[in-house]
Amino acid sequence: MTVTQTTAVAIEESAQAPAGTRDCSAEPPPPRPEGRDGYTISEVVAFTGLTAHTLRWYERIGLMPHVDRSHTGQRRYTNRDLDWLDLVGKLRLTGMPVADMVRYAELVRAGEETYGERYALLEATRRDVRSRIAELQETLAVLDRKIDFYAQTGCRLPAAPDTAG
Repeated sequence: MTVTQTTAVAIEESAQAPAGTRDCSAEPPPPRPEGRDGYTISEVVAFTGLTAHTLRWYERIGLMPHVDRSHTGQRRYTNRDLDWLDLVGKLRLTGMPVADMVRYAELVRAGEETYGERYALLEATRRDVRSRIAELQETLAVLDRKIDFYAQTGCRLPAAPDTAG
């Protein structure tokens, strides 16, 4: 089993009742407090970069069908929910359609007997990602050739923007 497969299995096993994606901002999300396993929706927004609207939508469509509630009815997310949201974020980055992510969540909730279907779904996604990576590498090679051409012509390059100040 590869490291990626091991990580995915660990996340799935910790998220059998799954609770999405981290924003690509320059600042990392705040660390989770040690020894704590209950978070409000606003705290999860801060941890994940998702909006409260997105979290509620994930719940409505079945991507996170079980979120505990406090005695006052407020959503209370667990570390398992945050782990699940991290996986969902990675799946979104692959370009996996939302319907496939929901199907994957359903399979996880259905238990071990769905390992084969989950494997097939993730394999197909990995093939798509590898194909896109190959396309991007070809595109990068074209850009590199063009940049090298212009650099070798001695053309006057634009001045770097002034970042001081």
